[in-house]
This record gives sequence, C-alpha cells and structure tokens, in this order.
Amino acid sequence: MVDYVLSPLFNGLFMAMVVFLFTTGLTLIFGILRVLNFAHGGFFMIGAYVAFSVVRLVGGETSMLAYLAISTVAGIVVGLLGLVVERIIFRPLQKVDEAYSLIATYALLLITEGAVKAVWGVSFHSVATPDLLGGAVFAGDLFMPTYAIFIILVGFASYALLEWVLQHTDTGKLMKSVASDPWMAGMLGVNVPRFYTFIVVLGFFLAGIAGGLLLPNQTLSPNLASTFVIQAFGALVVGGMGNIRGTFLAAIMLCVIDSFGSLLFSEVPGLFFYIAMTAALLLRPQGLIAGARL
Repeated sequence: MVDYVLSPLFNGLFMAMVVFLFTTGLTLIFGILRVLNFAHGGFFMIGAYVAFSVVRLVGGETSMLAYLAISTVAGIVVGLLGLVVERIIFRPLQKVDEAYSLIATYALLLITEGAVKAVWGVSFHSVATPDLLGGAVFAGDLFMPTYAIFIILVGFASYALLEWVLQHTDTGKLMKSVASDPWMAGMLGVNVPRFYTFIVVLGFFLAGIAGGLLLPNQTLSPNLASTFVIQAFGALVVGGMGNIRGTFLAAIMLCVIDSFGSLLFSEVPGLFFYIAMTAALLLRPQGLIAGARL
C-alpha cells in the first residue's frame, strides 16, 4: 500500500522538476520583461540538439562530468542566441502592445523548428544516460531510476538557488525592483535596457542548459519544442504569472495530481493535469502567489 502511494508521488515529483527546469527561463523573462515567450520551447529544443551534437562529436559515451559540461555548453550557445533575439525581437517588443509579442514569439518558434529541420534533419535521435545515472535505487517494491533522482535533486537545488539569489543578493533585489517599476529603477541609475539584455540571456541560458540536462530523457525530433509547452504554461499561470516560487509549487501540485490520476485512470493519461489546472484557476484565478513578480 505504501509503494502504491510512493510510486506515483515519486513519478509526479520527477515530472514536476522536468517541467520546472523547462519553465524557469520562461518565468524569469516574463516576470521582468512581461514578454510571454512562446519560442521558449524552441530554444530548449536547440539546447538539446546542441548537446546531442557535442555528444556525437565526442563519440556517444559520456561521463557524468562530460554530461554536465556539455549541458553547460548548450546553455552558453542558447544564451548567445538569446542575445541576438533580445536585440532584434524583444527590445522592439517592449514598445508595442503585448499581443504583438505573442505573434512575434510564436513566429520565432516556427523559425526555430525550421532551423532544426534544416541543420539536424527530421530523423529521431537519442543518447544514452551517463553511466553514473544509468542505474536504479530500490526501496522495497519502489523502483527509482537514478536519473530521475538526479533530476529531482537538480530541480530542488535550482529552485533553492534562484530563491536565495532573489531574496538575499543585490542582484535579486535589483531584479525585483526592475520588475516592479523599471522607470523608477532607471531614475535611480540602473541601466534598464542592459539589465533586460542580461535577463534575456540568462533566461535563454536556462532553457539551453535544461535541454542538455533533460536530453537523456527525450527522443529528439523537431516536435520536441512543444513537448512541455502546455505543462510549462500551466505551471506559469497557476503559480502566478512570473513568480518563481509559484511556478515551482504549481509544477509539483499539478504533476503529482496528474501522476495519481493517471495511476487510477490509466486509460486517460495526462487528463488530470488539465483537470487540476482548471480547478486551480477556478478556485484561485490570480494564481497560487498573486501580485508578486519573481
């Protein structure tokens, strides 16, 4: 009976941390720039493909250290792409209605999918899990893949680091001040355009490194961009638009409920994510943590 509860709980936590890692950059950019980046999944996909290319370049087998280094390289490459996107697309979008940002970033998503098809083709690819993460841990009848445990730990560590930066560092205080009142921040001497550039690059870096870290869990194809988009936006909206803590809590709540629901009603997997999301928005439309950016 205990395993019957712990197994879906573990699976739900794993999926929640996958969604959270996917969503952190999206939440950060929206929380400060108020740009809802529909292309976020496309750059997550590019990060995964960059990591795949590096893995193939080094021979296909990777150690744990190489896996982390390759994920970081993917993050850096996507971060540099973010610098270009910020100059060409995001900066002009700050001067127009938000509806235009939705159109522009959706068009950018289509461009990323086309670019992936042109560079890497339409074939399916996959990579092996690093040796250190290829095993499993057994607790009674509970089966816990080592890779899933690693992703859960990375997700919690990422949240703890982001929360610490936001609450206890000057950079975090600056993020909050620019998010709440960019005009006043500019009057106090903050170079707001340069800070916006930094946030976009950081958000894209997080998307790229998430693509690298989650690569062993994915089958690569040009459709990868849309794999976690609905869950990501669900966590973003239910958590309270642009709030890291809310996104983290919402991801856990929605994915754990969905995991238990899929266990009880296996013929409709994934349905309970939408049921939980709908119920959360009906009961608390302002989000779990309302009114506070980041």
